[in-house]
Amino acid sequence: MSDKAASAGYPRALTTREIGLINWILPNGSPAYDRMRTQMKETVVLGIGRRGEGELILGRAGELPDISAPLPPVFAYGCLETDHGAISITLRDFLDEQCSLEIVSHTAESVPEAFSELRRWTYSTWRPGSACPQCGQPVREVPMRGEGGDKFTLSICAVDKRIWIFDAVMQVIHLIPVTNFYNELMLHKNIRDPKIALDGKRLFAEHDRYTDVDLAHAFLAYNRLKPRVHIQGGIVTGPQAKKHTWLRRLTQRT
Repeated sequence: MSDKAASAGYPRALTTREIGLINWILPNGSPAYDRMRTQMKETVVLGIGRRGEGELILGRAGELPDISAPLPPVFAYGCLETDHGAISITLRDFLDEQCSLEIVSHTAESVPEAFSELRRWTYSTWRPGSACPQCGQPVREVPMRGEGGDKFTLSICAVDKRIWIFDAVMQVIHLIPVTNFYNELMLHKNIRDPKIALDGKRLFAEHDRYTDVDLAHAFLAYNRLKPRVHIQGGIVTGPQAKKHTWLRRLTQRT
């Protein structure tokens, strides 16, 4: 450990508040969240991440924080709405036995020591049929099933401009960045007009122009390039998917 890191107070243990927020966005009863929480118990705070004050790099004692590797995908996300503004909690996947925990204020340079909590929400507890955890509005749901029987639900919130996938087996939510997903949708639909194909935000205003099959195709192609869930073979979906009548088989592009 460098003298600079030691003089800044690192490594250190997670605080009680940090542990509480981690446990909140990693709820019990999910194989994926349980595994992540267990892995994090073996870590300490090594130092500050590349995103500055508020981002903590967690890893094994004796290591230096690695801020050179690409940022891993978001694993869990939640937000506290307080009398001092919103405070977001972002936890990223492990990469080489280190992970990033970001706790930041949306209205100030640092999170206040004391505040009154008005409301909290997280995607981690969302389940199919529920409203968007952030805005409380209905979401577009695309039910899918892997050929091995695993079930997934792709969701789009047009209000908050978010996409996520729910893995029913692992009981985990993965947030999906819109750009890569939208690119795959445009390729599938053979849409080449730059005004449409390069404007991913159009998806949220125009998602009803695309069928469940279209969106399932886009997700399967996206998941092949940037795996978020494990899918055996292809997936099946269709207009009657919520009634468990799987009408259409989609296969991954090779």
